[in-house]
Amino acid sequence: MSRFKLRRDRLRRSFKKSGINGFLVTNFTNVSYLTGFSGDDSFLLFLPDREVLLSDPRYTTQLQEECPGLEIEIRAPGTAMFHSIRKTLGKSRQTSIGFESGGMTVQMHQRLCSEIADVDWVSCSGLIETLRMVKDREEVRAIRKAVDLAQRAFAVTRCSLRGDQKERAVAHGLENQIRLFGGRGCSFPPIVACGPRAALPHATPSEASIESHGLLLIDWGADEPGGYKSDLTRVLLTGKISPKLERIYRLVLKAQQRAIDSIRPGVQCSAVDRIARKVIDSGGFGKYFGHGLGHGLGLDIHEGPRLAGGCDLPLKAGMVVTVEPGIYLPGLGGVRIEDDILVTRDGHEVLSDVPKDWDDSHVTLG
Repeated sequence: MSRFKLRRDRLRRSFKKSGINGFLVTNFTNVSYLTGFSGDDSFLLFLPDREVLLSDPRYTTQLQEECPGLEIEIRAPGTAMFHSIRKTLGKSRQTSIGFESGGMTVQMHQRLCSEIADVDWVSCSGLIETLRMVKDREEVRAIRKAVDLAQRAFAVTRCSLRGDQKERAVAHGLENQIRLFGGRGCSFPPIVACGPRAALPHATPSEASIESHGLLLIDWGADEPGGYKSDLTRVLLTGKISPKLERIYRLVLKAQQRAIDSIRPGVQCSAVDRIARKVIDSGGFGKYFGHGLGHGLGLDIHEGPRLAGGCDLPLKAGMVVTVEPGIYLPGLGGVRIEDDILVTRDGHEVLSDVPKDWDDSHVTLG
């Protein structure tokens, strides 16, 4: 049995609790997760006795190659998806079908209810996302590949840094290297920010020269061929920086290591966040750490679980999360250090190994 069939079977087991006897999957990433199909513009419809992938003629051959054994309904050119849904339902007496409320527009929901009015459409949230939190062996393998691609690209980029380079050029170079090593590209637009701009957690790369301030923050990740992501952050020291920035660098690194050390099955996500936050609070910079400690990653760069206050979900073996504390001082600069962590049966494994000690972060610009 394929891992995709196993995932669909696991999803089916949640239907009874949700009060549904069918389910319509409209989020393209979730369709891919459940079927292995790498295209888009396709829905997956669960009925009591079968599952049907609804698509269009562009993907006929691709679907046959990627989804063997799965029933496929190809709609004619110019035919709306709603017609395919109605046709597939046919005369089957479906009393209640769930839909992904988090991935459907109001307009689409209204049309679904009006065009297929004899079905009780039940709003469901997070059924598939909950399954996606725990990765299987193939998913972990893919994330390892994404981490490796990101690290190799970063190593080349770091060695080739020049003082006259602009932030934007560094970001473009990273993406190019990931593609040269076999990746699909970056898993998100890289954040490259030097000096005071590093105080912007989501800075957009600019035309600022990286030699101008002594500190360079790079937040990047790779998208491996199967669509799984990685997410890393390092701060490079390209010149002399203030003692205050050195202090927050060491503090952020300490907070990150304490948090990583606490990761194991059964520990609540909020507890891991609290451990890092306590270190930064005790150092006097608590108000400058304004985001959650981390997030899950997989087919999406941000997925469950969240390492943040208020998220009391216990960690489980197979989850992959980022740990990325940060301190951001407006007008001076910022430090964030991020790694990807796999929760194992008896603890954790740090999947990324880009050097991050204070001495390791010094670079000489060409």
